Amino acid sequence: MKKYSKYSSFALSAFIILCLVASYFIFPAFQDFADETVNVILKGNTEETHAYFKEFGIWGPIAIIVFIILQMFLIIFPSWLPVIISVMAYGLWWGVLISLTGVMLASAIGYFIGIKLKGALEGVIGEEKLKKMDFWITHYAFGSVILFRISPFLSNDSISFIAGMLNMKFKKFMLATFCGMLPLSIAIGYFSEDISTLKNGMYWIGGAGIVAYAIYIIIDYRKRRNGK
Repeated sequence: MKKYSKYSSFALSAFIILCLVASYFIFPAFQDFADETVNVILKGNTEETHAYFKEFGIWGPIAIIVFIILQMFLIIFPSWLPVIISVMAYGLWWGVLISLTGVMLASAIGYFIGIKLKGALEGVIGEEKLKKMDFWITHYAFGSVILFRISPFLSNDSISFIAGMLNMKFKKFMLATFCGMLPLSIAIGYFSEDISTLKNGMYWIGGAGIVAYAIYIIIDYRKRRNGK
């Protein structure tokens, strides 16, 4: 049971991918839809992408939000990809709003899944070690969530499960998620028109977030040590 819990996320990802692949070959309508959507997105033409998604009406944003939620389990897809698609389809501000909505919903779902998996975590690392993490949860959890969210190179989705497993307060977790994802989403949306600029921008965002968090940890540690 312990071994299964360690690889459950990979098994679930494989199952979802298998279902999508099977649907692609079994249902011609789904195959045509998938081919057309991928072709439009890969062209990188913002106007064409916007016109294509506009045809779906309200179902376009809903489809992107659902994809963002599914992407939490599809570990092969980078978490910033839906943000680019959303901005291409609906413009910077509407695209950011749609992607943020999806991320917040996905984060909430992942958090409560993490709560359900807490027993499995205790079985893997032990109850005593879990209790020792209380210090990190109390003092550094908020900043850690922001770091994971704002950095495009860290596992954005795993932090939701971990926060739930470690009993981080839900409101605090969601606020940290929003604080991290808002600047990242705006930056990705702003730089998404130029791939080379986007790549450099993501490196700067991720690097600056890590450096800022490391400085915060060092300063806080020194304050605590001097205060003792």
